Amino acid sequence: RSELGGRSAIVVLPDATAEQIEMMATQILENSGQSCLGLGRMIAPGSRYEEIVQIARDAYEKVQVVEASNEAAKTGDIGPVASRTQYDKIRSYIQKGIEEGARLVTGGLEAPPNTPTSGYFIKPTIFADAHNDMTVVREEIFGPVLCIIPYESEEEAIDIANDTIYGLSNAVIGADQEHAMKIASRLRSGQVHVNTLVRGPTAPFGGYKQSGDGREVGTYGLEEFLQIKSIHRPKPAVK
Repeated sequence: RSELGGRSAIVVLPDATAEQIEMMATQILENSGQSCLGLGRMIAPGSRYEEIVQIARDAYEKVQVVEASNEAAKTGDIGPVASRTQYDKIRSYIQKGIEEGARLVTGGLEAPPNTPTSGYFIKPTIFADAHNDMTVVREEIFGPVLCIIPYESEEEAIDIANDTIYGLSNAVIGADQEHAMKIASRLRSGQVHVNTLVRGPTAPFGGYKQSGDGREVGTYGLEEFLQIKSIHRPKPAVK
């Protein structure tokens, strides 16, 4: 029973703040996008779409490659991906996104600024005007690539988020926490982050659908190591 990754979504509600948008947009950059629960799809309201794209773009264009010894520059930096194989795979997805008609907002196939002569560095990349029929939206890239998808109603946003073979993680952001929680309850994934990227230390971790059905952490995680036994015996005589 495995945890198998995914292509997790962020539902941006119309009242989300700029700080919330930047926080969630840059989550996929952690570990250079090599994270099973990376939030690689951002589902944004049409009424604020270009504003949200610009917030994400501004955040991505601040990211840089820095020397490991430069402690003062560690904020907002990005490292290499794990191997040449992964580097080539991510670049092929970026090329596919361009070919399929997504709007390249920032990033792409060129190396990030200040890239050393060795190491497999991918420039943080954003595609806008994306939709769920695109390969870069549907498949797990495992790299620093964000696709921003427009929506016109909350029902459409929920449908877009759930229209995936995966179900490991999702997120919802909005100023009205109670309303964001209601949206979160309708997303088909093993966990949903609402206005935070912090995970509860005892909250069970695992997925739905092709993201697996096992759980780790907390009581549910311990139960994965247990087996159930039934013992059958004669019915006691009635006195």
